[in-house]
Amino acid sequence: MNDTLKKSRLSLLEKLSRIFLETPQNKQELTEVLQASERRDLLDMDALNMIEGVLQVAEIQVRDIMIPRSHMVIIEEDTAYTDMLPVVNESGHSRFPVIGENRDEIEGVLLAKDLLRYVDKEARNSFDIKDVLRKAVFVPESKRLNVLLKEFRSSRNHMAIVVDEYGGVAGLVTIEDVLEQIVGEIDDEHDIEDVGNIRRMGVNRYSLKALTPIEEFNEFFECTFNEDESDTLAGMLMKHLGHMPKRSEAITIDNYLFKIMSADSRRIKHVHLTILPAAEKSD
Repeated sequence: MNDTLKKSRLSLLEKLSRIFLETPQNKQELTEVLQASERRDLLDMDALNMIEGVLQVAEIQVRDIMIPRSHMVIIEEDTAYTDMLPVVNESGHSRFPVIGENRDEIEGVLLAKDLLRYVDKEARNSFDIKDVLRKAVFVPESKRLNVLLKEFRSSRNHMAIVVDEYGGVAGLVTIEDVLEQIVGEIDDEHDIEDVGNIRRMGVNRYSLKALTPIEEFNEFFECTFNEDESDTLAGMLMKHLGHMPKRSEAITIDNYLFKIMSADSRRIKHVHLTILPAAEKSD
């Protein structure tokens, strides 16, 4: 082992020993120790955010991060092969819940890659979705994310259908959704390049930078939030909440549902917005 590697390992051990010099008695104290360590430059902010994400993931339930049923991209079991391709291409997803005649039941999961074997016109004539349908995994809304992540790893599944207390489909959750609670938002090759403060994610769903000016927000969504009370989206959310929000915390203002997707002890970073129908406006 060369001297440089020895020194780097000793340096890391020294930092960790300093962090836990005083043994925390509970999770809150542990978080405070970690935050104090970041302020003393023993941890960088990215490392702190990930550690806090790991600690929080055991407290977050599936219902807090799931994609609601109304936003799921679903394929009907009797859909023709040629009609499936536009759905797959436009969504950019790799997995799709499949429904049968009973639209309230999920028959299975279709993987986009399983359609490749039918690209040839002759093979396409023998296409039957039942031949490629994968078994769907169901999880309750109340399942904790740390438990779900362990199950994803052991089963090698990447998506689960979320059911409510009555057994109805409430939404879906992916392994990426869980990992984003730890490492922050993950962009893939299908995501639109993040060049602005506001990015459309789907029907009435948007990803926002917390420092988006209220003036820009109002102009984009054609609304009239008070620009004198707060300069940025982060300031407006903190004003309405009355405190520094934590990751996964949500608030509805008028018919705008804001969910904090990334935040640390000092600032909000990213927010997801869902525009609700008028009937769902908060009082």
